[in-house]
Amino acid sequence: MTQLREAVVLITGATGGFGQELTRQLLRAGSRLILTDLDKVVLHQRAEAIWSEVATGEVLACLTADLATREGCESLYHQVKALGIPVDVLINNAGIAVVGHVNEVPLEPWEQLMQVNLMAPMRLSALFVTDMIARQKGHIVNISSIAGWAAPPGLTHYAASKFGLRGFSEGLFDELKAYNIKVTAVYPFFSRTPILQSKRYGTFAQRNPDLPENWITDPAKVMRETIQGIIRDQLHVFPDSVAKNIHFFKRYAPGFLDWISNEFSRRLKSGTGR
Repeated sequence: MTQLREAVVLITGATGGFGQELTRQLLRAGSRLILTDLDKVVLHQRAEAIWSEVATGEVLACLTADLATREGCESLYHQVKALGIPVDVLINNAGIAVVGHVNEVPLEPWEQLMQVNLMAPMRLSALFVTDMIARQKGHIVNISSIAGWAAPPGLTHYAASKFGLRGFSEGLFDELKAYNIKVTAVYPFFSRTPILQSKRYGTFAQRNPDLPENWITDPAKVMRETIQGIIRDQLHVFPDSVAKNIHFFKRYAPGFLDWISNEFSRRLKSGTGR
């Protein structure tokens, strides 16, 4: 089992919905956190606000880095190394989305998505795992998505990044288990985070409504299940009931899942949402 009390945990995408919940709940668990995101001011403000309401744990540092670039990932690694504090748990949480048909999303946004969602976790894992191997200790957590198991229309680019992150996590698990390093991949359904307001392009910007409110999960509950999965050293974590059901049908009844997906799209377009 992974012990989180006094563990040094690096969280990317710390100002987002999942990032804030991870910060809050890991501080309550007594972890020592290194937080990173793009905007230094927002990062410090949110870290201070959360830390002021939690009596345990510690925020060791707030670091800024652009994880959409190789240089940004390397900069983050060197900033962490300069602290002189080994990282016990790396949580690759940063992620973005774009919505639109594959031929309607401009090149730059979806390439940036692949850099943040897939390349950054791969780069950071490769950098930090060297130190973990030397210590024979560590845990890498990749926040994927249930879209990493079933790709919904309009999220082809996003799903591709999350399918890739799932495959990377599985390969990493097999490579690192001999060194006592754990790997966890997490597959939530759509949750109440800023990613729901991701930019839409083309047809999806014109005709597709938002998800019904009662379908959207609570990020606090999702991250609570995620942390339990980390503690239990689970490779695959499905932190909400919708994700669990989609995974089940994808494995054992894919034809039925296709029917559900078609019905899902039809009801969204009709505006019934139920």
